[in-house]
Amino acid sequence: MALTPKKRAFIKAVREGASNREAAIRAGCPEKSASAAGSRLAKDPDVVAELHKLNALHPVKPGVNAEPAPEALEGEFEPAGFDLGKALSHSDPKAFLLAVMNDLGTEPKLRVDAAKALMPFTHQRKGEGGKKEQAKEKAAEAASGRFGTRRGPLRSVK
Repeated sequence: MALTPKKRAFIKAVREGASNREAAIRAGCPEKSASAAGSRLAKDPDVVAELHKLNALHPVKPGVNAEPAPEALEGEFEPAGFDLGKALSHSDPKAFLLAVMNDLGTEPKLRVDAAKALMPFTHQRKGEGGKKEQAKEKAAEAASGRFGTRRGPLRSVK
C-alpha cells in the first residue's frame, strides 16, 4: 500500500524526535486514540520501510518536539500517485498507463501496477486465439511448401 499523507506526517514527526503518540497527534489522529494509532502506525510495514530508507539516506538527530505551525504542514505532503490532471490529458487508457509506467516521479508500486495492467494490451499470450485462428495457421503451414502452395496428391488416369 502507498504512503498516505497521514503516514507521511507521522514519519516526519517521528524523525523529528516525537514519540509515537505525539507523532500520531501531529498526523491528525484524535488525542483519545493517539496511543493506539501511534502504535499501529509504528508497526505499519510501509512506515517502517520508509523510516529505514530515510534514516539510511539522511539520519536526523532527535531534536525539538515543538508543534509545527499548521500552515507549515500545508502543501508539504503532496499525495503521491494518481494525478487527475495527467489522467484527463490522455484520451487512450493505454497511453495513460504507458505514461504512468515511464514516469520516474510516480511511486514504484503504482508504476509496477501500471505495467501489469498494460501487459495484455502489448503482449499476446502464447496460444491465445480462437479455434479459427489455429485452423488458419495449420492450413497455412500445410499449404506452403518449398516451391509454393501444394495442390494435393497426383492421380493416375487409366
